[in-house]
Amino acid sequence: MRVLLLSIKAGYGHHSTAKAIMECFGENGHKCHMLDVLDHVNHHLGNSVQNGYLLSTKYTSHIYNKTYSRMAKKDKPYSPHSAISFVSNFITKRIEEFVSGYEPDLVIATHSYAGVCASILHDRGIINCPSIGIVTDFTVHPFWESTSLDYYVVPSELIMREMQRKGIDKEKLLPFGIPVKKQFSVKNDKERSRSMLGIHDMPTILVMMGSMGFGNIKEILSEMDNYPHDFQVLCVCGSNEKIKKAVDGFNWIKPVYSYGFVDNVDIMMDAADCIISKPGGLTTSEALAKELPMIIMNPIPGHEMRNLDFLVNSGAAIYVNSVYSMSEALNLMFNCPWRMELIKESVKHLSKPNATRSLYDFALEKISEKSTVI
Repeated sequence: MRVLLLSIKAGYGHHSTAKAIMECFGENGHKCHMLDVLDHVNHHLGNSVQNGYLLSTKYTSHIYNKTYSRMAKKDKPYSPHSAISFVSNFITKRIEEFVSGYEPDLVIATHSYAGVCASILHDRGIINCPSIGIVTDFTVHPFWESTSLDYYVVPSELIMREMQRKGIDKEKLLPFGIPVKKQFSVKNDKERSRSMLGIHDMPTILVMMGSMGFGNIKEILSEMDNYPHDFQVLCVCGSNEKIKKAVDGFNWIKPVYSYGFVDNVDIMMDAADCIISKPGGLTTSEALAKELPMIIMNPIPGHEMRNLDFLVNSGAAIYVNSVYSMSEALNLMFNCPWRMELIKESVKHLSKPNATRSLYDFALEKISEKSTVI
């Protein structure tokens, strides 16, 4: 089977989801290729969209939030005569040759706009195989309403109503969860995981603020350091060398282990009792797969605010902001066992550790059915 994954580099979650899917299909002997739609059309265009996304969410977040909210309210497909449709047809035309030459047996879109391009390719007869869209956050992104794919993988049954409001048939919705890499599909022993990391066997909190180290991590750690309870902290700073240097240079009371980019987040989650993080779709789905309670802060306006709303309203997370402090969240975590049990129970209900395998099995079944019909 030849699998083509269409994605767009707006943040890192869409590509990471595609890579998790490729890992599963590849290990089972299938050929996979990920095509960044915009990057293929023009490398500078792909980078511009990525850089624009990162800069707008960091420095002009209020504008990004307003734009996202306005687009997210749209329930009907864009008119064929709209500027969006014109641009989409132009971009899709530029990837036709590659897609046609690849001859995929399955097309998977891990970004809603990539899903628009896949829909246009199908309408033009360039692809004649099953197509699946992956919703990579706990909300429905703009543009999904302008797609016409065969199936849609959603992170939870609770998102299905929102997808239907966008005009997508219930029969097309697959509540498998957001696909994650296989190491997040299993939960390892805490003591062994802590030993693997070379840290103490004691209550552990994992702090992650995205690959760029969003937020004032040093301020967060300072408040945690003054909280009267024994625990240790694993702090992942990502590419933010300035923050890592500041964390490393401070004389903490509690054991604080800082890291830059890491490739063993799964082990860190196994070692932890709780994670403090932004509510990004990828980190959230990985934490849920590991059944790890969450303390959420610093959401990016737009999709992350909607992830936050979903998780808090579902009882799976604690939200720290200017009103509800980190100290209060820690107090709830350490001194309110009934509340933590409710959070853990909610996390279990939302956890979808086998999402990637469920997608693989479903796709294989559909490809087999198509081959039998032919």
